[in-house]
Amino acid sequence: MDKIKISVAQLFVLIFLFEMGSSILFGLGANAKQDAWIAILLGLAGGLIVFFIHYRLFLFYPELILTNYIQKIAGKWPGRIIAFFYVLYFIYTASLVLRDFGELLVTTFYTNTPLIVINTLMILTIIYGVHKGLEVIARVGQIFLGIIYLMAILGFLLIIFSGLIHFDFLKPILENGWKPIIKAFFPGILTFPFGEILIFTMIYPFVNERKKIKFVCMGGMILSGINIIITVIITISTIGPVLYTRSNFPLLTTVAKIKLPFIERLDILFVLYLIISGFFKITLYCYAAVEGTADLFQLKKKENLLFPIGMMVLFASIITASTYAEFIKEGFDFYPFYIGLPFQIIIPSILLLIAFFRNRKKKPHTNLN
Repeated sequence: MDKIKISVAQLFVLIFLFEMGSSILFGLGANAKQDAWIAILLGLAGGLIVFFIHYRLFLFYPELILTNYIQKIAGKWPGRIIAFFYVLYFIYTASLVLRDFGELLVTTFYTNTPLIVINTLMILTIIYGVHKGLEVIARVGQIFLGIIYLMAILGFLLIIFSGLIHFDFLKPILENGWKPIIKAFFPGILTFPFGEILIFTMIYPFVNERKKIKFVCMGGMILSGINIIITVIITISTIGPVLYTRSNFPLLTTVAKIKLPFIERLDILFVLYLIISGFFKITLYCYAAVEGTADLFQLKKKENLLFPIGMMVLFASIITASTYAEFIKEGFDFYPFYIGLPFQIIIPSILLLIAFFRNRKKKPHTNLN
């Protein structure tokens, strides 16, 4: 839990793993059907703009994390209230992602295992990871990045060799015009996954070469965005836009269609891939919640926060929704408008405006080492 510095290469890995996270678990941009990849491309462009809002705020306070400089900008008590809600945002979002992967495992491989058992095992692992600290999390991420890429490349090659891809499924482009694309892009894809780059405002001060943060973050977002687009294109080209829209886990459906001699049950590769990326996403949210809580209440022993916050994430993941259908509706209808937009875009934009007028004579870039 010590504030150990991480390298820009490790930051890049964390951004990539985080952005991929649960983004390919569901049918991202499914409302746009075969044009989902266009909606994701717009989401990536919008996400880069959102990143610059967060990054500009960081330039004004390069030594402080988000929950700290909020208090500098908004004032002590208003700032503390806003920071407290950001801690709740981290916990709530972590619980949603945990529920995502719990539902995946319960639906596919552990059909007779209660959801709380799966989620408990995962959150205990995450608590241990947060306890080891940011540097260890980043180093483990570097190891798993290669594994994930090998699994992804292997999966795509097997899909190609199986002759499952039919690019005609991607036609006609813009069949229903721009309306369904814009509807899928805003606020859905903009806030999930690209707007979630906000989480790294809790990590930027711990990066060694802070002058490179801007390009590293942009690179990580662009690479993850390209990977998501390629995944969606291959998925739609394999199962078609109709099944892509209706399937709970489109990529799992795609991988399950692979049929080659002596090769079967490759869906386990898909599940392992998602568990690894999901682990890093939940871990970073829990890390941010612990770091933010310790900063907000001026606590020196952050280790004491690990178990309570972990349990809050666990129980929130269970009580968030009573059924999977209700959970999906909350994740795609409620979260983007009422959680994503305010915390990722609206509040940071207001804070940036205030910070700009308070520091208009100050040159932000001179604060970086």
